Amino acid sequence: MSNKRNRWLTILVMSVGALAFIGFSVVLPFSGAFQQSQRSGSASPSPKASASPTSDLEAQAKGYEMVLQREPDNQTALQGLVETRIQQGKLDALLEPLQKLAELNPEQPDYAVLLAQTKQRLGDPEAAAELYRSTLEKHPGSINALKGLADLLLQQERPEAAISLLQDTIKTADEANKAQPGTIDVASIQLLLGETYARQDRFEEAMAIYDQASQTNAQDFRPILGKALVLKAQGNLDQAQPLFASAAALAPAQFKDQITQLGTASPSPSPSATAENQDSEAGSEAKSQEKLEETAPIEAAPLDLPAESPEAPQPE
Repeated sequence: MSNKRNRWLTILVMSVGALAFIGFSVVLPFSGAFQQSQRSGSASPSPKASASPTSDLEAQAKGYEMVLQREPDNQTALQGLVETRIQQGKLDALLEPLQKLAELNPEQPDYAVLLAQTKQRLGDPEAAAELYRSTLEKHPGSINALKGLADLLLQQERPEAAISLLQDTIKTADEANKAQPGTIDVASIQLLLGETYARQDRFEEAMAIYDQASQTNAQDFRPILGKALVLKAQGNLDQAQPLFASAAALAPAQFKDQITQLGTASPSPSPSATAENQDSEAGSEAKSQEKLEETAPIEAAPLDLPAESPEAPQPE
């Protein structure tokens, strides 16, 4: 049951170690397609013929709610209700089942992260920030909570606060990992820090942090991909292409094609573009992103890389 629940969360929560750099449209609170098999089990309502997918989804939701009236702690029904409400785009209806799942699984921070993301989407950033911070007090190495809070701070135009959050977490990693090994994944947080620098056009600092991560594990493709994306954003395609190739060679099979596509796609606007063009493009991109978030409550991220350090081929 625990393994199934973890797989469900992996599908549901945005992969936050994915190097969501310039050119990535991954600022969606829920990503990934839900597997139909996750809806199987005693809590799943029987399918009924219906004139439209909308009525089918509402029937599913009502079925889960009926189960929860009898068994309020039934996690299969709670998960199914969350999935269905996401597909319906009814984010306000997610609060109660996510709150219940978070209470039933205090050892699993991602439920609280999903709840925070929902509150943020519903226009309550203060409540979202409080949830992120309380989660990090209990789970200081939660990559998803760190990513969520850092993104929220950036949206509030507080980049230095976001950077300090990640830097301070890296500084405390040695002590935390000595007390409990594996508490904080330094490499993944370095990637988040590099992403944060890149989003502020602080490319030299981004490249430096990726170099640090690569020195720790030369077989980790993610910092190499990060450097490639930064170079591409700067218009240095000749320098970026070998790094894209290296990242693809080191990456697990499921990511190779996506990395190759990134390397061949049109380059991001050069940071040397005029301020007027940058403002215009940024405004257009922001509007497009807002439109996407409003109309697509479930969307797979363009590059769904693992949050934790991947198992890379070892040198012979």
